[in-house]
Amino acid sequence: MILNFKTKLRTTAVLVAVIGLLVAGCGDGAATDDRLEIVATTSILGDIVGEIVGDQAVVDVVIGPGVDPHDFQASARQVESVARADLVIAIGLGLEGSLIDVIDAQAGDALFLGPELDPRPFLGPDGVDHDGEDEHADDPHVWLDPVRMAEAVPIIVQRLEGLDPSLDVQSRADAYIARLESLDAEIVQTLAPIPAENRKLVTSHDALGYFAVRYGFEVVGVIVAGGSTLAEPSAADLAALAAAIESSGVRAIFTDAYNPTTLADAVASEVDFEVAVVPLITGSLTDEAPTYTEMMTINAQRIAEALGAAG
Repeated sequence: MILNFKTKLRTTAVLVAVIGLLVAGCGDGAATDDRLEIVATTSILGDIVGEIVGDQAVVDVVIGPGVDPHDFQASARQVESVARADLVIAIGLGLEGSLIDVIDAQAGDALFLGPELDPRPFLGPDGVDHDGEDEHADDPHVWLDPVRMAEAVPIIVQRLEGLDPSLDVQSRADAYIARLESLDAEIVQTLAPIPAENRKLVTSHDALGYFAVRYGFEVVGVIVAGGSTLAEPSAADLAALAAAIESSGVRAIFTDAYNPTTLADAVASEVDFEVAVVPLITGSLTDEAPTYTEMMTINAQRIAEALGAAG
């Protein structure tokens, strides 16, 4: 009995020692992961940054897929993630709303891409530059122009290399720039069948200004003016938009895939001819479009299908 008891003691001691080694090993693994921690505010930015850094950095996304960046409140965990990050990459220009206050208060280092990419002002329905009339007069939707996002890649690389000169991301960055240039050419080809008289856009909010300038469209009207999805247009605003659609012959209203289409449906119902309500993926990636390049490809295809027929 005594021998059996001693044997059990030795066995238990060995098991405790093995478990201790395993736990220590796991702890060491976490401790040796000294990669940069990057926080991207949106899923679109997270995808772009991930393409650049690969597995050389940890990329965390605050505003995840399917979430409207205009209507977002950070959780305690997300605030902690921002505070812990070596670098926060955001659009700025008012896009992320209250999250900007969190970044200003918590982030050690932040890169706001919007101001670096030649932002365009929002234009009112009279075509006048209203820059300066409010705090966020510049249009933040720069990612809807893939050429601008190609220009963003070297800006991101420069900031990353400044934080960690040992990073080797240039080849990945060059390859991704080439992919974005190919994407731009593909979009041009996809949209080519749309006749000039049909290159008119009506959108649920003012998101497609950069896209319109890049690919030769006119934005005839928006349901919610000013770039946010949160405002409430008046009945008079909606009636005026329906009249503008009738006079311009626009055959589609493009909405945000992650928001209700109630207002767009109401406007379409007031027009004398049939107007399609077509969802686009504008501010956030989705299961259908899990990458930025897929998102832009799908949007171009939907616009081409909705506006491609002459007259």
